[in-house]
Amino acid sequence: MPELTSPEGWLPLAFLLVMGLAMLAYVVLDGFDLGVGLLFPGADDAEKDRMIASIGPFWDTNETWLVLGVGVLLVAFPAAHGVILGALYLPVALMLAGLILRGVAFDFRVKARAVHKSHWNRAFFLGSLLAALAQGYMLGLLVMGFDTSMGAHLFALLIAACLVAGYALLGATWLIIKTDGALQRRAVRWAQGALWWTALGIVAISVATPLLSERIFAKWFNLPYLVLLAPIPLSTALLFFIVARSLRRLPVRLAEGNEYGAWVPFAGTVGIFLLAFYGLAYSLFPYLVIDRLTIWEAAAAPESLLIIFVGAVVVLPMIIGYTVFAYRVFRGKAADLRYD
Repeated sequence: MPELTSPEGWLPLAFLLVMGLAMLAYVVLDGFDLGVGLLFPGADDAEKDRMIASIGPFWDTNETWLVLGVGVLLVAFPAAHGVILGALYLPVALMLAGLILRGVAFDFRVKARAVHKSHWNRAFFLGSLLAALAQGYMLGLLVMGFDTSMGAHLFALLIAACLVAGYALLGATWLIIKTDGALQRRAVRWAQGALWWTALGIVAISVATPLLSERIFAKWFNLPYLVLLAPIPLSTALLFFIVARSLRRLPVRLAEGNEYGAWVPFAGTVGIFLLAFYGLAYSLFPYLVIDRLTIWEAAAAPESLLIIFVGAVVVLPMIIGYTVFAYRVFRGKAADLRYD
């Protein structure tokens, strides 16, 4: 590790923080609008319009974080993006195809004639599913260090299925906050169905990462780290318990018109994702590719990073500000979908 007081030392760390923030914001924010798309088949036409209205003001903003995260990887860590995107060429292409498909369907379904609207609804669901599966598959391969064995691909497929459930959980808990009536109560049932698949994915990654790397095993299970890090899995388990309990109690309250605690499942789910992201980031650091390529080995020249850093200092606060502004302006229950 180079001296952190020198540009060679702190600039890669700074860009790692920016990239981590961008990817975390993307997973949480775009996760819930991808999840809303994943839940489309379970809703009727009127409910689909309300679901779209609940994410309409935000989804473009949410995807900005993906552009920022991938952009930082491309320009700040050129050696890593060659290894990572080279290994993930197909799932990245599928993810982009899915995001494009759902983007087109998002706009066209509103103006389409009634006979065609169901086709665009299916396209929106398929685009959401394709993007979520591809992202989960990439996460699984990242955890496996881009191993090409059959076992690694099967693990990646399991994580892909679990991330679909995780996004569905985010989407359903978002709908509990943003909607009311029958759709809100149906969202509770959707969330209950997705909760334990999400837990399975987190357990699978938590077990696999220390078993695959002696370095990661030592970071978690040697003293005093075992004691110091224990709050992370314990807090995650507690949040699962809180979300499950809240989802059991909400149907009775919502049927009585009582919204108390409607925000708990979404907040708890976001907390679960934050802790899972922190745990994975702690395991990987300082490597971008497990036990093969550190952030300092992958970083661009300090002179290039310094120029990009100036741009990041300007752009990042603008993205954060716009995101906060959008969520503040469009807070509250989703209104009827209107494009006229």
